[in-house]
Amino acid sequence: MAKPELDFFDTELIPWKSIESSPGQYEKILSKDPETGSFTRLIMSMPDLHSSIQDYKSPKGKLLCHEDHWEEVFILKGTLIDTTLNQTFKAGSYACRPPGMKHGPFFHPTGCISFEVKTFV
Repeated sequence: MAKPELDFFDTELIPWKSIESSPGQYEKILSKDPETGSFTRLIMSMPDLHSSIQDYKSPKGKLLCHEDHWEEVFILKGTLIDTTLNQTFKAGSYACRPPGMKHGPFFHPTGCISFEVKTFV
């Protein structure tokens, strides 16, 4: 099986759902392959300016490494800070991470909406 065939549709009709393992983050699953678990989604991160100022040098999050999937992220709106790289990324930035690539932890000082594709191997 594969992701479903979909023509253009209004993504505003899909409600934002909280991501259990990530407080302050919400998702809209746009399509999903039921066999592999691969999916495409919009992800919204709420602004965390206070946390990013207070915890920047020793963030509470962990360095992320996904061994089982590719991850592609395109920032549509807002900014995020990768504390490991000590870099801020804004709308228009793109990442393509193969399995095993380390990244994060992240802060979202102004909030952020991203388009994300996860492909499980």
